[in-house]
Amino acid sequence: DGEYYALENRCPHAAVPLDGGRLEGTVLECPLHGGRLDVRDGSPTRFPIRLPVVTFPVRRVADGIEIDLSPA
Repeated sequence: DGEYYALENRCPHAAVPLDGGRLEGTVLECPLHGGRLDVRDGSPTRFPIRLPVVTFPVRRVADGIEIDLSPA
């Protein structure tokens, strides 16, 4: 829907990179074990992920976006 979200590139369950995962809508699936999380707030949506992933605030600016790297 034209929204941007930023999260740490590390599964909170297995500590593997999430960048190879599949994104469906706002749900990202871990490429290692299939756990899922909501990219809007980092909350887990499917086992074995039980803890949220760290997210970062994103805002639109004139020619793009800015990401505040202080955890949300």
